[in-house]
Amino acid sequence: MNLIFRFNEFISKNNLFSQKDRLLLAVSGGVDSVVLGELCKKSGYDFAIAHCNFQLRGNDSDRDEKFVRGLAEKYEVQFHGIKFDTRAIASERKISTQEAARELRYSWFEEIRTVSGYKYILTAHHADDNIETVLMNFFRGTGISGIRGIESKHGFIVRPLLFARRAELENFLSEKKLEHVSDFTNEQDDYTRNYFRNKVIPLIQKSFPEVNENLLANITRFKETELLYRQSIQLHKKKLLEVKGKEIHIPVLKLKKTEPLHSIVYEIISDYGFSSPQVSEIISLLESESGKYVQSLSHRIIKNRNWLIIAPNQSTEAEMVIIEGTGNWSFAGGNLKIEIAPAPGSSIKASNDLACLDADEVEFPLLVRKWKPGDYFYPLGMKKKKKLSRFFIDQKFSKTEKEKIWIIEMNKKIAWIAGHRIDDRFKVTEKTKKVVNIHLTNPD
Repeated sequence: MNLIFRFNEFISKNNLFSQKDRLLLAVSGGVDSVVLGELCKKSGYDFAIAHCNFQLRGNDSDRDEKFVRGLAEKYEVQFHGIKFDTRAIASERKISTQEAARELRYSWFEEIRTVSGYKYILTAHHADDNIETVLMNFFRGTGISGIRGIESKHGFIVRPLLFARRAELENFLSEKKLEHVSDFTNEQDDYTRNYFRNKVIPLIQKSFPEVNENLLANITRFKETELLYRQSIQLHKKKLLEVKGKEIHIPVLKLKKTEPLHSIVYEIISDYGFSSPQVSEIISLLESESGKYVQSLSHRIIKNRNWLIIAPNQSTEAEMVIIEGTGNWSFAGGNLKIEIAPAPGSSIKASNDLACLDADEVEFPLLVRKWKPGDYFYPLGMKKKKKLSRFFIDQKFSKTEKEKIWIIEMNKKIAWIAGHRIDDRFKVTEKTKKVVNIHLTNPD
């Protein structure tokens, strides 16, 4: 079965693209991308060619650009070219030249795709690239999503050569007498992929001669395994996650009974910027007191009574905000200014916008959150607890007024119904030495 037939069969079977789609081919000038261009031309696809000159190999980089431009002229298709000062950009961003080149390449490809109206970006990754990727990901510890290999279609990126081995592409190039350019860095072991290609895989082949064929067969099984895994994770998420505005609420008791706990927690938290090493910290929250939290760059997971709450970091849109100490804090209901001062010599004047609490009874962090049914406190001057819903009725609050109520909580105790009443357990007495003053301004 010839390569052109298998190429089109793979495209059709995986629904990668069609004859009516305009395609943008990423062409370096090497064997793989030259073969991709020839297969697309012979198959009658509508395509243009894009080439990045990363200026990393001196005259060779300019030679490659000239070659690819000539390839576009040969096929009578549009050529898109760009030069990058890759080393300078990598230094500025404090990343490796490989990372910089990858980011620059795909960002530019996407820009061309959207501006010029191409449907998909085609890259020349093949089966051997897939084998190398799976091995590298296995040793990196990327989990099941890494060992299922390269996807043939991801968003607007399509890889229609994943069915073919490198040797097949080289044979096709030779049979068709196609010219190409060589990248001497492919023979060096400085980069991780080259090291696996040139050293690791040949070493494994000494003991397991059919390692490549076995890995390709496993990749298919890994993809199917991941599909089952994702389906199971979605079912668990559906049972566990409750979306409330910009927050996710997870019942602690239900989560504790879920198996396998570690994997399910990871799959939940990874969507919010948390890493695998943080899983054990988050599992520890299940047994911690209210107010404890674990943080990523964008979110916090907060233990609040019988719930874990995933909330944006100190966002004024969050339904819960953590107060870690004195200073100014903003939340959706207004702004809080927290100070610690010596206890006054005389009685404190009552004010709806000022809560004065005995500092010995206050322990940070505090939680600022919306009230909810079932909440109770000990109203100032009373030794008997009262549900907030009853308190609101007594105060003749309207429905809209109740919807705007925020409370400040510490260790499952409500210290203040913000703007209304403090809890008797936190009141200032003649024994009070220091006072925590909480000023509420600009209430919602």
